[in-house]
Amino acid sequence: MTIDERLAELGIELPEAPKAVGKYVLSVQTGNLLYTSGIGPQRDGQFPYQGHLGSELTIEEGQAAARLCMLNLLSLIRDAVGSLDRVARVVKVLGFVASAPGFGQQPSVMNGASQLLIDVFGERGRHARSAIGVNELPLNIAVEIEMIVELLPPA
Repeated sequence: MTIDERLAELGIELPEAPKAVGKYVLSVQTGNLLYTSGIGPQRDGQFPYQGHLGSELTIEEGQAAARLCMLNLLSLIRDAVGSLDRVARVVKVLGFVASAPGFGQQPSVMNGASQLLIDVFGERGRHARSAIGVNELPLNIAVEIEMIVELLPPA
């Protein structure tokens, strides 16, 4: 089963790939590794998850934000390398969670992204991860995620 078939089976349609909003590139490939820039929870040009976890947003809203970040990252990766079938392994996920003082559930928030990767890629989607609480993120977004994936050679 291809990854596109798996996405369809899960009822997932990837959004349009994000665009860079500064003087950087969205991804860099070196050897068989692809590094992505940090991507937020954007949908149709809007950021539906803004604010801090533990004050303005619930853990469930944070998980939805993390999942949306990951959908955007999957779209970015597909655009960068041509097909998600080239992903041999998700290596590392780094998540930043805008957190109110005293909020310590960043790993629970990031489970929204991690579960999506496991659902889509199976064992290839299991990854090392860091979940970091921060005071502020750009555009008041609630979550930002970057990742590293190992690639297979082009078919």
